[in-house]
Amino acid sequence: MSRIGKSPVNIPSGVDVKLNGTNVSVKGPKGELFQEIDSCVTLSMEDNIITFSRESDAPNHRAKHGLYRALVQNMIVGVSEGYKKELEVIGVGYRATATGQQLEMSLGYSHAIILEVPQAIKVSADTQKGKAPVVTLESHDKQLLGQVAAKIRSLRKPEPYKGKGVRFLGEDVRRKAGKSAGKK
Repeated sequence: MSRIGKSPVNIPSGVDVKLNGTNVSVKGPKGELFQEIDSCVTLSMEDNIITFSRESDAPNHRAKHGLYRALVQNMIVGVSEGYKKELEVIGVGYRATATGQQLEMSLGYSHAIILEVPQAIKVSADTQKGKAPVVTLESHDKQLLGQVAAKIRSLRKPEPYKGKGVRFLGEDVRRKAGKSAGKK
């Protein structure tokens, strides 16, 4: 049995969950999310607790059992508390500024990169003297937040020699030794 799929999901106060056949809609103070669920997984809601069950022990059904339980849990946490990701821009001359839903970044290319961030995500860039700029992304949709954060990181991945690039705050980048010191 799926250990994740077996555990029930508690619905906090202030969050409204509606089950409509194979569709789940979750509405809370931070926003509203929808998810379509495969027919092999059934949901039941009693006393602000959602339980998940599957129709058989087929490997595909077992995988979806845990998947949809995790997706619904992420939706409930997202609309009640929200999610946040922070990215560090490390490198000489690397900058990041946010105006509205646009993120402008100078990452060592011949041009500035301007990225349109979706409306569901709140973006801000903080630059302090002597520290690397930090880009903060906040949203109620965990999937969209992770996708946009990965897109920003892919613009200039951290390189292993000097560590320059865009990385998640606290991410450990494996460093390599450079060339040997001079010939003898």
